[in-house]
Amino acid sequence: MKIVIAADSFKGSLSSARVVERIAAGLAQAVPGAELVCLPIADGGEGTVEAFAIAANGALCPALVHDPLGREITAQYCVLPDGSAVIEMAQASGLLLLGPGELAPLSASTYGTGELIRRAMDRGCRKFIVGVGGSATTDGGSGMARALGAELLDDAGQPLPMGGGPLIRLARIDCARMDPRLPGCSFMVASDVDNVLCGPTGAAAVYGPQKGAGPQEVRELDAALRHYGRLLACQLGADVAQRPGAGAAGGLGAGLMAFCGAQVRSGVDTILDMIGFDQAVADADLVVTGEGRIDFQSACGKVPYGVTRRTKRIRDIPVVAVVGCLGQGAEVMYRHGLDAIVPISDGRLSLDESMRRAGELLEGTARGLVSLPALRGRLGR
Repeated sequence: MKIVIAADSFKGSLSSARVVERIAAGLAQAVPGAELVCLPIADGGEGTVEAFAIAANGALCPALVHDPLGREITAQYCVLPDGSAVIEMAQASGLLLLGPGELAPLSASTYGTGELIRRAMDRGCRKFIVGVGGSATTDGGSGMARALGAELLDDAGQPLPMGGGPLIRLARIDCARMDPRLPGCSFMVASDVDNVLCGPTGAAAVYGPQKGAGPQEVRELDAALRHYGRLLACQLGADVAQRPGAGAAGGLGAGLMAFCGAQVRSGVDTILDMIGFDQAVADADLVVTGEGRIDFQSACGKVPYGVTRRTKRIRDIPVVAVVGCLGQGAEVMYRHGLDAIVPISDGRLSLDESMRRAGELLEGTARGLVSLPALRGRLGR
């Protein structure tokens, strides 16, 4: 039996590499002699750099940058064998970089993501894959642009403070001092969402609350992003606000399109292509995927959706998702071809306990996968 294990991280608990490793350990006990193909993956959010490094034998490069609140930290980017750079915005501008009580929806900045791009250019990289999940920011990528040399000025010609809130006072975007290397670079945004920049499905309305924005702050951010989008169109000729993916990572998608000429592609599909997923599945008997929480948003391009869709396109074999917990609307994934969803806990453990014991719970859950009723008769057992 050949089993392909292609799973995302369990955020705040285990990296995608560790998730795949523990699932493989459980399956090895349950199916001795099975061929286990381990493919840690990500959707553009946390773990993207690590997944690319493992999949493509890339080199991890540390860089001093600034976090969403302007504090100096060490982040990493990945340089692939062909010289391309993989930038994970969560490394510099991610939600997990902020502690309890530190969420700053109006002032958090993507400046550090721009610094990562600049560091990679210093290393000679000119082709970029930018993963844009897990952000703490709603600044439309304005911080990233400023790190690359753009100036965002108010009516008096003074630089705006960092963050999305101050964009409502933006009067002029000056790109005269932008890094001269940018025109020679190409950018591809690896995103798991297709939200536009503003409005009911925009960056502030959909994702602002998880970054600490209350109802009034959501309204302020949405108005600021709407104003920002208009100026991108009329001053830079970049009418990007309504493009799918513009609202990714608090509008970083829009910023990358406008300032860097970026194209947007599914983060999961990008990594699946890189790791040779189609070839691995071509003669497989079972695919096991997973993520920390599966819910209605998973069908918007998250790892289990991407893995299931690609698998079913190639072969009609079972796909099972092992997950940390079930969220609202998780059953929608069955309509997209997923055969079974198996949580690692039966609900008797607290969330903290489940996260602390995620490794052993994953391994134990994996031991029972091949006996699932949903797979009965489909695995030749």
